[in-house]
Amino acid sequence: MTSPFKSTGQAPDGHTAFFPTTRAAALERLSDFAPLAGRHYAAQRNRDPGPGERDNVSLLSPYIRHRAITEHEVIAKVLAHHSPKAAEKFVQEVFWRTYWKGWLQMRPQVWRSFLDERDIEQARLARDNGLREAVAAAEAGRSGLEGFDHWARELVETGYLHNHARMWFASIWIFTLRLPWTLGADFFMRHLLDADPASNTLGWRWIAGIQTPGKTYQASADNIARFTDNRFRPTGLAPQAPAIRDEAPPPPGALPAPRTLPRDRRVLLLLHGDDFNGHELLPKGTNVAAVAVTPRGHPDMPWPFGPKAATWVDALAKDAVQHAGEALQKPASVLPRLHADALRVQCVAASVTTIATPEAPVGPLADALDTLAHELAEDGIEIIPLRRTWDDLAWPHATHGFFRFKRKIPALLARNGL
Repeated sequence: MTSPFKSTGQAPDGHTAFFPTTRAAALERLSDFAPLAGRHYAAQRNRDPGPGERDNVSLLSPYIRHRAITEHEVIAKVLAHHSPKAAEKFVQEVFWRTYWKGWLQMRPQVWRSFLDERDIEQARLARDNGLREAVAAAEAGRSGLEGFDHWARELVETGYLHNHARMWFASIWIFTLRLPWTLGADFFMRHLLDADPASNTLGWRWIAGIQTPGKTYQASADNIARFTDNRFRPTGLAPQAPAIRDEAPPPPGALPAPRTLPRDRRVLLLLHGDDFNGHELLPKGTNVAAVAVTPRGHPDMPWPFGPKAATWVDALAKDAVQHAGEALQKPASVLPRLHADALRVQCVAASVTTIATPEAPVGPLADALDTLAHELAEDGIEIIPLRRTWDDLAWPHATHGFFRFKRKIPALLARNGL
């Protein structure tokens, strides 16, 4: 079975011990893992032997999520060692996140509905002592359920959970502890280094039975014991996992057309946490005056959602400043937040009225950039988001389920020069 939670990281003793915050470290990790991304990965990927023991996964998901390294270069490196057939499972895992982003891009109301439902449930916490205590116990790893409590502590301490553990955790949260799914999804969003609005939100919806109508995921003691090498065999799990409600996702809407950057524009390049390597998107010959890299969202739309994850992204942004500045041979600096006043100052200093930035998929950074575009338009400053070819080719195929989408993967690889 394939999970909607896509992650390939390892749990360290702390957020940076196994996830150093540089592109160079990510590329080194990719080089080390690529020879194992074929049959070894396909056979071993579902095992969760525990923190410090995971040599069966790539450790790359936080870097891919923030595009410190890109899907294209990851798959290119893997296919230099394996045939597409031998690396099929790993390649599909990389495309899962792309698929979810495209799916949500055509259904942005699902993201907004998640936020609305989460806010309602968070308001309940203030007045429902029982719910508040139950959620606090679950998040602190005090539920009394073997395995689940370990994963809750591991997530908070390290910013990571194995893919399979995410599925077990979400199922137990929803069906055994009977807690609101949106609060569980929010717990993941606050702590995961690879937290992604699309894959996280839609993954929790899938577990709960409202992403694929009537289909849920039920954690079982036997499955947990098998794939944790008998480290855990919890008792008292829910014997059934009925969908939390009868709901079908909306049909896909039109995918917005990608923007283009006029070649004669002098621009400020703005990089953000959805794409720290976005200088690659600039058309050849673009007149770049300066580079600004922001690790945070709009002041009215905080992102990242948790303090430890935010600190990690801050450090990754500092590395992106150096990398982009050296690549473009232009002055580069950190912009603490996506704030209109700060960007106005940057544009005046650079003598530009155009900001080029990587397109942010549906989520908090896309919302922030939309808000900034309206705020800065009053000053004659235009923000032009640029879509990666990878996304532009893949997203239109995310109209239905992944199994229809994956039939397009060979053609997508070819069109990406892979």
